[in-house]
Amino acid sequence: MKTLIDHLANYASYHRHVRNVITHLVGIPMIVLSLAGLLAGAGVELGGQRLTAADLAWVLTTVFYLRLDLRFGLTMAALVGLAVLGGHQLAALPQAAWLGWSIGVFVVGWVFQFIGHFYEGRKPAFVDDLVGLLVGPLFIVAEVAFFLGLRREVQEQVEALAGPLRNAPAVARSRA
Repeated sequence: MKTLIDHLANYASYHRHVRNVITHLVGIPMIVLSLAGLLAGAGVELGGQRLTAADLAWVLTTVFYLRLDLRFGLTMAALVGLAVLGGHQLAALPQAAWLGWSIGVFVVGWVFQFIGHFYEGRKPAFVDDLVGLLVGPLFIVAEVAFFLGLRREVQEQVEALAGPLRNAPAVARSRA
């Protein structure tokens, strides 16, 4: 099984331009929320409780993230859990509004992604490895942690393999 560093370094190698990372900070949460909304619309009743595909996705992604790293895994569990709660709110809307918002946010999120990859001059990571679709949300959480000066040892290992951010503002470079 690939390690946290393996996954982050591989994904980071497709995301070294600071503008690409910034667009992903906006686009990826939008995509996660929209997918949670779409998946929250599908479910079954079990023992008087509704279990949705979004709930199942939350459990499965949490297991994936926790197997990579406890601290990032717990952070991802909380953030994806919040997205699933938001997804349930979207799914509670009338069907046209639920689908309109979920699909609309999904499309806008991907527009941000592709704008970022225009700056990067490189295709998205998931084109070569579908696991990149799971690593993307973790990558942006890691980048925020690195910006805040957290998990320095992880940042150093990732950057040793993928290289530093390009065109980073002076503040971001001085922290690295």
